[in-house]
Amino acid sequence: LSGSWVLLALALWLCWGHNRRWKRDRLAAAFALLEDEREAVCRGLAARQLPAWVHFPDVERVEWLNKVLVQAWPYFGTIMEKTFKEVVEPKIRAKNVHLKTCTFTKIHFGEKCPRINGIKAYTKEIDRRQITLDLQICYIGDCEIHMDISKFNLGVKGVQLYGTLRVILEPLLTDAPFIGAVTLFFLQKPHLEINWAGMSNLLDVPGINVMSDSLIQDFIAARLVLPNRITVPLKKNMNIAHLRFPIPRGVIRVHLLEAENLVQKDSFLGAIRGKSDPYALLRVGTVQYRSKTVSRDLNPIWNETFEFVVHEVPGQDLEVDLYDEDPDKDDFMGSLLISLVDVMNDRSVDEWFPLSKTTSGHLHLKLEWLSLVSDQEKLHEDKKGLSTALLIVYLDSAFNLPKNHFEYSNGECGAKKIKNNKYLKKTEREPSSFVLLTVGNKTQKSKTCNFSKDPTWGQAFTFFIHSAHSQSLHVEIKDKDRDSALGTSVVCLSHILKDPSMTLDQRFQLDHSSSDSFIKMKLVLRALNIEEPDPQRVKAGVNASKQGPVHPTEKGGNQQKFASPPKPEASKVPPVSKDSAAAESLLKKDSREDLDTNDSSAAPVPSKTVAGLNETEHAQKAEHHPSSALQTRAAVAPTLPVIQELRLAPSVTSLGSLPSSCFELSSSNLDLQNGSEMPLGEIQLTVRYASIRQSLVVLVNSCRNLVPNSNRGVDPYVRIYLLPDRRWASRKKTSVKKKTLNPQYDEKFEFFESLEDVKKRTLDVAVKNSRPFISQERKELGKV
Repeated sequence: LSGSWVLLALALWLCWGHNRRWKRDRLAAAFALLEDEREAVCRGLAARQLPAWVHFPDVERVEWLNKVLVQAWPYFGTIMEKTFKEVVEPKIRAKNVHLKTCTFTKIHFGEKCPRINGIKAYTKEIDRRQITLDLQICYIGDCEIHMDISKFNLGVKGVQLYGTLRVILEPLLTDAPFIGAVTLFFLQKPHLEINWAGMSNLLDVPGINVMSDSLIQDFIAARLVLPNRITVPLKKNMNIAHLRFPIPRGVIRVHLLEAENLVQKDSFLGAIRGKSDPYALLRVGTVQYRSKTVSRDLNPIWNETFEFVVHEVPGQDLEVDLYDEDPDKDDFMGSLLISLVDVMNDRSVDEWFPLSKTTSGHLHLKLEWLSLVSDQEKLHEDKKGLSTALLIVYLDSAFNLPKNHFEYSNGECGAKKIKNNKYLKKTEREPSSFVLLTVGNKTQKSKTCNFSKDPTWGQAFTFFIHSAHSQSLHVEIKDKDRDSALGTSVVCLSHILKDPSMTLDQRFQLDHSSSDSFIKMKLVLRALNIEEPDPQRVKAGVNASKQGPVHPTEKGGNQQKFASPPKPEASKVPPVSKDSAAAESLLKKDSREDLDTNDSSAAPVPSKTVAGLNETEHAQKAEHHPSSALQTRAAVAPTLPVIQELRLAPSVTSLGSLPSSCFELSSSNLDLQNGSEMPLGEIQLTVRYASIRQSLVVLVNSCRNLVPNSNRGVDPYVRIYLLPDRRWASRKKTSVKKKTLNPQYDEKFEFFESLEDVKKRTLDVAVKNSRPFISQERKELGKV
């Protein structure tokens, strides 16, 4: 026995022990949060552990419901113990010969019951005949379940589960029970951690634990995460097919164009910084796409297009993560979270988005919302090869499938003699069938129905269609124990076009099967249509009703809402009237001291200063944008040359955020302007108060159009005081940018003060020139 094997076993044992201790510590922290939520919140736990009602005022606390759950939990545990013994255990034994000895030796669901951290109810965005609730589920359970299989003891001792469960009550009825059915599903994959016991402790070995956790999460996602749903009818004879498989809300088309100023992740010899090899991961729900990798480039250009089916709005978001591809482990380079509600309302968005969770970087995306219409005139051939329609396949059931592929051959009986008795027993049993659905080069697989000639699948699938007149749907039913098909069918999509509603709901005869073998499906074809944005709609956070020329110097940074890019014809705008010009000059004058919360493209609009920001304004702003702590918004898109000049601010994803604003630099010495009213330049700041961290956060984004004070150029930097504190220790200072009048900083500073103290303070920001110690040049370039 070589010594290296001993060292390897010792390393694995140490890693396993570390993993177990790490899990126990996190379980203990979660129990502490469960025991006294208010005390844990006051201690300042990490933001990911805080309940949703802390971040979003429209999420309501439901302590009365948690008290009901606590009282009812022991009785629920008794019911589940009985279900495990009488229902689950016989099913496990019937699955396989090796599982016939399966016995549950201990079933205890513990004293800790699931907790609902908050409930959000939707009223305006949904149909009046339904009720939609989002439940923030948190289960830190001390349950203990053990089972014996052939003298091996397996078990679970502790479970953690976090996720957002959507509950839809529809349709609402005028008679008892007043609700037709209840639909349940998770909007995203829930976070799940299992503390194993017995022989299943091996699943905590590093390498194996990641695989086992992902397999369990995929198992849950295949049944409980969108687009999969569980629908329970509450009224007899209620048709729930359309509730389990509703028509999707639409399609989001994402054009991943380019990025700029990404962080450098690659390094040589641990010190020399190199370039990165970026790629993007785009997700909507459980569907994920990966872009190509651009080698050694911090300003990559992808020019790729991805399409996602959107099933729930509000609820689903577009997530974009950037990574640096490496041979060992890919490095994270920033992320982006975009609300699809805004894209659906604005129809089309073409913006540079600042990346969050990183120090620098912007991502250029073009987003298009495609609605689903049953108008055949919209089915035109796309010259760029993009999808023009969406095919929705509701796979219901099959009837009278053959037991095996020898039983029938093209509808004629072709019995063959099989000498192997063992194989004969397999062929005589009922088939365990699944379905392969293929459109073009995309194939999707259904679940497997065991031992049935009349299987019922009850699943829905979607396919993107490029040419509805020429493409076909290929259906193949197969037995999981054999490769041969039990039946096939080909449906030309042109047959669906003959129906005015573009829908086929019928039985289809199976080929290469029995003469009386059928498969029941419902096929729905919908054209993808880009609707024109409503010019009369006023977009929240942007004064879209004002018309005026767009100047780069008047643009702000992050907005509270998306806006669609202007058309080329929009450059021909009417001249600004005298009254509006006078108001514009007045507003510009006031904007030197006031924060610009509206940040209009035509002229700044004065707003309250940071000193006047109170928690009521926080609540109103967060209520208008319930996902403000999770979503990144961008400014109105000017024409392309302006976009290239513009540098947006980093993401502000926190409660109490103010959008970034441009301030004109003034001077404390009036003689420096020499009697001229020419401005000294502008500085772009993002100011917010982080309630959780109890700190004032100042993001110094950039300066532009600075006035040089010497012929040799300037090396600007920004100095910040929180007055009246002018101590050297409390002074904040950015890095120095060499020889530029338009420096880009993107640096963050924090002042740890209470909100009451911040309201009484003043922010003093000065732009200065870094000059030699004995130089006679003027140091200050301007201040705000």
